[in-house]
Amino acid sequence: MTATETATDTADWTSDEIMTVVAARALAGSATCFVGIGLPSEAANLARAVHEPNLVLIYESGTIGTKPSVLPLSIGDGELADTADSVVSVPEIFAYWLQGGRCDVGFLSAAQVDRFANINTTVVSRGAGKPEIRLPGAGGAPEIAAHANKTLIIVRHSKRVFVDKLDFVTTVGFGSGPDDRKKFGLHTGGPQKVITDLGVLEPDPETCELTLVAVHPGITVDQVLDATGWPLKVGDKFQVTKPPTEEELSSLRELHARTKKAHLGDT
Repeated sequence: MTATETATDTADWTSDEIMTVVAARALAGSATCFVGIGLPSEAANLARAVHEPNLVLIYESGTIGTKPSVLPLSIGDGELADTADSVVSVPEIFAYWLQGGRCDVGFLSAAQVDRFANINTTVVSRGAGKPEIRLPGAGGAPEIAAHANKTLIIVRHSKRVFVDKLDFVTTVGFGSGPDDRKKFGLHTGGPQKVITDLGVLEPDPETCELTLVAVHPGITVDQVLDATGWPLKVGDKFQVTKPPTEEELSSLRELHARTKKAHLGDT
């Protein structure tokens, strides 16, 4: 292990930081990534900085090979176009790049996730007699999950997010089981990892139900089970994720510092 790869102590990083670091590591070996705004964008840009410098980041606004020095506020942020290798139309980005099978990974987040990695980003119920909470909506997520060779999901872990039944199915993961993607005409791999601030979930090879395969240092299995809205199963080959390295943390924190200065100034 080199000096830059020295592991840090659990007191040295936050739950959001290790979530982002572990998600960034999941992109090692990938050539192209269709990136969602927010947590996925954070992890993808960290991956390009530390693990996969040739990773081509694609955003649904039409930017290809973008290399932002700060995190974009939205898919329309000028930073994405200014630093891109190419900017194409939205129809081309979806029809040629995504639906054409040219994206290794689709990287998404969610308001709700169920046991088969279906996600909701449309509407959340507040209970009888109360108005629903409207969310940003689908965006490109259904197409990304359908046509990227595989999908990664990054989201903070709580019972409000990991629910037994979605209030609305925005994006299909595995539907209701292992045969649904084929039945729906989806021939890509679907969700392969769900990375949270508590650990990592992966679909069971036979049932496609999400299974806990790793927790982050300092997190217990019971904490994850208590934060999940269904009886979450624990995988046979259970692990503890590696702590962030000094290089990973410094790169992530520098990215955040540049972003804060760019958007808020020196305040």
